[in-house]
Amino acid sequence: MIAPPSAIQERWARRFADPVSAFASGWMRVRARARQQGVELPLVLSDHADWDELTGTAAELRPSELWITHGREEALARWAMLNGIAARPLSLVGYDDEDG
Repeated sequence: MIAPPSAIQERWARRFADPVSAFASGWMRVRARARQQGVELPLVLSDHADWDELTGTAAELRPSELWITHGREEALARWAMLNGIAARPLSLVGYDDEDG
């Protein structure tokens, strides 16, 4: 089950027998932070990367399609097109310049 941290205390979440709390964040690289939050399985995963890391990974993996979740979508989509990788922005609500 994947749920936001706030769901841990909800009644429906307590019905699972022997759950393992995991947290996916770039901050999980800091072990003290994982211990402070009581995380049993810290997953080092971040949605932030610099340009060279991002384009280098895309070039290495050569995905059939690159989904862009936020940031400067048009720049990354253009880079992907120039490098023969299909790409599309997902336009998720709540990122960058969205109102509301």
